[in-house]
Amino acid sequence: MYLCYILTGDFVEKYDVKFKKKFGQNFLRDNSVVLKIVNLCNITKNDLVIEVGPGGAILTRELSKVAKNVLAYEIDEDLKNELSKKLSQSENVDVIYKDFLNSDIVSDIKKYDYDNVYFVSNVPYYITTPIVMKLINSDIKFKKICMMVQKEVADRFSTEAGNKSYGSITVLLNYYFDVNYEFFVPREEFIPAPNVDSAVISFVEKDTKLELKDKKFFERLVRDSFQFKRKNIRNNLKQYDLDKISLVLSKYGYDLSVRAEQLDIEIFVELANSLI
Repeated sequence: MYLCYILTGDFVEKYDVKFKKKFGQNFLRDNSVVLKIVNLCNITKNDLVIEVGPGGAILTRELSKVAKNVLAYEIDEDLKNELSKKLSQSENVDVIYKDFLNSDIVSDIKKYDYDNVYFVSNVPYYITTPIVMKLINSDIKFKKICMMVQKEVADRFSTEAGNKSYGSITVLLNYYFDVNYEFFVPREEFIPAPNVDSAVISFVEKDTKLELKDKKFFERLVRDSFQFKRKNIRNNLKQYDLDKISLVLSKYGYDLSVRAEQLDIEIFVELANSLI
């Protein structure tokens, strides 16, 4: 076991934990960062918060102070004793020791009575995209999603067409949500310090979305468009009807030689609808 001391505001907190690299465990050490995350969300005492990877509970405890209930998913059962101690005064927190990606969150939240549901988490970086897609496909109407992610990922999520970091996840996220890059968090704010810097990013579901005939087909088309970054649409989408694709692209001043990173979301929506 590793004995480490993590700064949380005006006092030093002791953690008896063994950090597991396979679970991407890096605990926030400064409570001011945690408070900044919580304050971004405007959670009330009538709301439910879902968290993934409570770890040392530094964020979980602050969430419990503002929410009606906190439902946390923790894959590492070795943290049971530590979390039990850290959350002994937080009676409105439930921890499910299970892989979040294999959990039925729609069923899990049925027992709670709440006005709004939020997702707030310092997510394990190695499963960031699967977590985001699970949230999208759950069809849960989140009031707000706020997560700490690797800075490069935050840049990718919030960028615009034409930038090198623009990818399929950018298109999918920005179809469903208004995405905001909130603030930068240096690697020194974690223990153990990771090899990358981080950033907090938030998503709020759009009130109105472009009409799609088939969302699953849209997601597949977007992924296929970016399958090989250096290849153009003609090569990446050769299994689709290229004549229809060419017709749509020509409306926007493009041809089949264009790369997916140049295309705005509305073009992908029109491509998907034209191919159904």
